[in-house]
Amino acid sequence: MEIRQQCVAPVIGWRPASSLKDFRPIFLRRRPAAAPRRLAFLLLAFGAVRLPAEVRCAKLFGDHMVLQREMPVPVWGEAAPREAVTVAFAGQALTAVADASGRWRVTLDPLAASAEPRTLTVRGTNILTYADVLVGEVWFCSGQSNMEKPFGPRKGQRPIDDQELEVAAAHYPLLRLYQVPRTDLPQDGPGRFAWLPCSPEALRASDFSAVAYYFGQQVHQVLGVPVGLIHSSFGGTYIDAWMPAAAFAAPALQGQEKRRYPAWVPGVQPTELYQSMVAPYAPYAVRGFLWYQGETNLMGGDVALYGSKQTALIAAWRKAWGRPGAPFYGVLLAPMEYSLWGKFPLSNAALPAFWEQQIRALSAPHTGYAVITDTVANLHDVHPTAKRPVGQRLARLALADTYGRTDIPAHGPTFVRLRATGRHLELTFDHAEGLRARDSRPLTGFTIAGSDQAFQPAQALIQGAAILVSSDTVAHPVAARFAWQETAQPNLVNEAGLPAAPFRTDDWPLDYLRPAPVNDGGPPAR
Repeated sequence: MEIRQQCVAPVIGWRPASSLKDFRPIFLRRRPAAAPRRLAFLLLAFGAVRLPAEVRCAKLFGDHMVLQREMPVPVWGEAAPREAVTVAFAGQALTAVADASGRWRVTLDPLAASAEPRTLTVRGTNILTYADVLVGEVWFCSGQSNMEKPFGPRKGQRPIDDQELEVAAAHYPLLRLYQVPRTDLPQDGPGRFAWLPCSPEALRASDFSAVAYYFGQQVHQVLGVPVGLIHSSFGGTYIDAWMPAAAFAAPALQGQEKRRYPAWVPGVQPTELYQSMVAPYAPYAVRGFLWYQGETNLMGGDVALYGSKQTALIAAWRKAWGRPGAPFYGVLLAPMEYSLWGKFPLSNAALPAFWEQQIRALSAPHTGYAVITDTVANLHDVHPTAKRPVGQRLARLALADTYGRTDIPAHGPTFVRLRATGRHLELTFDHAEGLRARDSRPLTGFTIAGSDQAFQPAQALIQGAAILVSSDTVAHPVAARFAWQETAQPNLVNEAGLPAAPFRTDDWPLDYLRPAPVNDGGPPAR
């Protein structure tokens, strides 16, 4: 037996079992007879006795859950102060004593992956029994509306491509879905605060993220182990809302936590969503994090600090989970005509400048980004409906960089260096095996400039892992840019068909804001 007395983050109150229907945990309680219960109530009313509190676990613990394999697994909750609580699973039995505040925690030793349904038991004055527990890979998926977007219809949005066929085929009982409801939505229902084995009914009941689903489906199919997805997203929110107060300690960010942003619901100001939709789920053991957010910061002109905020968020989440090197994968925003909407104070260069901020933060160790410039059919829609390639490209990053599947290409061509050769610039790339144009047409999206900083369209020719760019109007080029406009949909890919990441070789100042916007009645910033 292992006895520990560790303080943990406060636990959100346990939901009544009746509200979770078929997905609720099994509660076995020892209930006193009616007469002793009345006597206990009278004694309590006069301060003569204190009734013991029932043992509770954090909300994430329930039937059908997936525990993370190959790493320590914290189990925590609340009980009466100084009450002994024993957790039993897979041949392990660990005991902790609740602290003076009633909080307790044990940590199971690393577990091997298992698709065998087993039971996890928590025993104190009462017994909690969680059935059909699997062991595999767990990921925390978060962001705003493009991560949140489910398969079916949503007000102001079009359904996901082929959503009826995709949902009908979603029979993956070893893929488990946990939906964290937004703070402005009802907190009950069969798809709330419950682990659901993936099925068409579960996807519909939970309004689960299509991007997260496609990621989990791919990881499960390739690795052949159970996968659990915890989805916690909120459309139209700034990154600031997902950060704890301590994450704003960097000099560049000081004071940002006190800003107040336009919002149509309460609870989404800086630090608030971290407190309500992130912190309560740490330190549940996870392999890593997925992140798809940024449109709201961009629309508000919050570009220059986004990279610093993203870096601070990554560090804060890793600290909350106690995993400094946990993988963190994000998505570069999709192309869109932001500058044509009078309500946004943006120039055509704002989105490329934002990509640059995202790439800067997601190029650190154990991070990565998916490029989706080739997935957009409607450049005036902030919610592209092609979510399969987004989820699958995130899965490629995890499979290659986290799970070591070197046979799975995960990155598109990525600029490395520039060399001037007279009237040409030679651009060298990583992940450049089989460079080609996906449509077999001349390469698009390249511009070059001389010392006058005036960029002109350029011709581009592939030479092995490099590309030569030139322009008849630029005699002495010194800088190149690629996909450097908000509607960029260039055709450069590698042999895996993955698109090249936007880049620029210069560090010249960018003018990405324009005069105060005029509301043109366009869609809200969601």
